Amino acid sequence: MSRYTASSWKKSRHLGFSTLETGEELKKRPYGPGQHGQDRKRKPSEYGIQLLEKQKLRNLYGVNERQFRRLFLIAKREPTVTGLAFFRILESRLDNLVFRMGFARTRAGARQLVNHGHILVNGKKVDIASYLCSVGDKISLKEETPLKVVKESMESRPASVAYVQVDADKFEGVFLRQPERNELPLDIQESQIIEYYNRLL
Repeated sequence: MSRYTASSWKKSRHLGFSTLETGEELKKRPYGPGQHGQDRKRKPSEYGIQLLEKQKLRNLYGVNERQFRRLFLIAKREPTVTGLAFFRILESRLDNLVFRMGFARTRAGARQLVNHGHILVNGKKVDIASYLCSVGDKISLKEETPLKVVKESMESRPASVAYVQVDADKFEGVFLRQPERNELPLDIQESQIIEYYNRLL
């Protein structure tokens, strides 16, 4: 399945959920896109609710369906509760951690930094956005002089999450620990996603 490359704002309005985690997409028009966006009041089925929750989480992290299902199967094998394990795996992706550390304003921007070879993990170049980092990994920029886009992002960066530590002067950060559930998006019902995949697997 190809990656979604159209308007992220339109996708957020369709899902009724801010995939950029800023809420900006829904401030002006908090209803679905299109001519009949405000008229769609039909109650979704149980399957429809499960599908919607799955699409919210998948679009939040910018993962295609094949990758998403593979990561879910990994999470099912973890001793931790499946929903939390799934979140933690998604959070440990390199593109997500680059975003969390403020090197990019969006996950798409972070993915581009990784794919273009600007990111080091423990001093070694990693250009695979889906690379799963381990607790304790140090993430930094390859260039001694940071890119303009990275500087601008760091200057406008909101407070970082507690499970990463960032040195803004050195443009590097450390993945300190796995996140807890209350540190992750609360308006996603992971139990519905588990039910969705249990239907298929």
